[in-house]
Amino acid sequence: MDLLLPKKIDGKKGEILRDVRQVTIIGANGAGKTRFCNKLVEQCGDQAFRMSALRAIFPIEDETQSLKGSITERFNLMNKNMQQVVNTAKSEFDKLSYVMLVDEFRELMNFKTHSLMNEQIAFPKTKLDKVVKMWQEVFPKNKILRENGKLLFTTEGQSDKYTSLRLSDGEKAVLYYLGAVLYAMEDAVIFVDDPETFIHPSIMHNLWNVIEEIRPDCTFIYSTHDVDFASSRVDNMCVWVKDFNPELEVWDYEVLNSSSNLSDNLYIDLLGTRKPVLFVEGDEEHSIDSRLYSLVFPEYTIKPLGSCNKVIESVRSFNGLEGLHHLDSWGIVDRDRRDEKEVEYLRKKKILVPNVAEIENILMLEGVVRAVAKYRHKNETDVFASVSRAVIKNFDNEIKQQALQHTRHRVKHDIELRVDMKFRNISALEDHMIDLVNEINPRGIYEMLCREFHVYVQNKDYDKVLKVYNQKLMLTQSGVAGLCGLKSREEYIKIVLKILKSNSHEANAIRYSIKQCFGLDEEAENG
Repeated sequence: MDLLLPKKIDGKKGEILRDVRQVTIIGANGAGKTRFCNKLVEQCGDQAFRMSALRAIFPIEDETQSLKGSITERFNLMNKNMQQVVNTAKSEFDKLSYVMLVDEFRELMNFKTHSLMNEQIAFPKTKLDKVVKMWQEVFPKNKILRENGKLLFTTEGQSDKYTSLRLSDGEKAVLYYLGAVLYAMEDAVIFVDDPETFIHPSIMHNLWNVIEEIRPDCTFIYSTHDVDFASSRVDNMCVWVKDFNPELEVWDYEVLNSSSNLSDNLYIDLLGTRKPVLFVEGDEEHSIDSRLYSLVFPEYTIKPLGSCNKVIESVRSFNGLEGLHHLDSWGIVDRDRRDEKEVEYLRKKKILVPNVAEIENILMLEGVVRAVAKYRHKNETDVFASVSRAVIKNFDNEIKQQALQHTRHRVKHDIELRVDMKFRNISALEDHMIDLVNEINPRGIYEMLCREFHVYVQNKDYDKVLKVYNQKLMLTQSGVAGLCGLKSREEYIKIVLKILKSNSHEANAIRYSIKQCFGLDEEAENG
């Protein structure tokens, strides 16, 4: 069907979505997303059919129940026509159960009437039959029974029977959606509010695929905050609601183009926020990055992407998206073994690079160590002195290996740049490759780095060591946890994060040190 969207805030007419079957409405809280959907319901008139598991399970009187053709309207009509047996169900879930049972009763009575008249008709397949079959496919160990005009439930291997009161909210939601969608009018526009509510992620995608297949004649319009759900819909049109003028009933919205280099998942996720975006390495579950940076940069939406290459590419792609420039994005990548030219290039591309080698080294900054020691009522000067000695000693023992790793990185980077040049023929490329070793001079780089690193050790230059020392075990080997009265590296990390969650002097000191490490002196002073 064709769907007319509401009027735009700039005075333009609403856009028309041609021949759509799935539409997802997204937007930040307060942007007018709910009112946008309500306006679409109004414009769809008698073809609008609304479903919400939250409203269905918990009795809420709203405009949804007054819609023509709604479950509530059907329920009220049945009660009116069967005055001798009036049902007092309050929730839409219970009303739906009653409607399905009455429909089944009517179908069976009709079958019995024809049979008594010796008329051959097929045994009826009722809506309740379809719902029971699909519900038990989702929950194979659970059974639905029909006894004495009631729906009862039981679990495989158990003899007890129970009513819907003992079902989980997730089970009720599945039963509700499977049943309600069967009652939508032909060619309906089905509005689904928060389709992920109560539904376990492991079944959510397949469940909605099945529901959509049940009603191929209908158009589904979803209003959701769930990233995985929104990106899982096939042939989906996504409408981003940005802002709303309640007096004029006009919206600032955009029909998204999914051709962005960003993944659909990430694209939709970020459009739900009004904060600028900060892409970081690692993942949400296991890495330190997102947990730490979300507390250091609370004014940003932190999005972990895994590798540094994904961070760099995503910053480039997201900042290049037409119409999204006000959602400014930056990135953070570890310094690793990058030289000053590489770092300067990245910073010009809005990629923040710390003045330490990696994320673990940030937790070893002097300001961070001193703040944790003070928080733990230890002598911060003594603690930092011991940590500094241990780190520099360990680095001194690994100078040759560290220099070799830095040399390898520089040689690899240099080769990539040189091989990327244009050559007139294969012979020219071969000649160029033969001379590469002499031109790059890896031994010369290695010996130069060894001399530099030895100077850092001789001068006891802790900051310079942190800048070049890639060692994942540094937190453990430095003994910083024990010096602060903690049992392990993990406890030390937890304490840093705990302090940052407070509004203490130590939290400000840690935040200042980390921002300064990124060269954000002005922000550090103001933060």
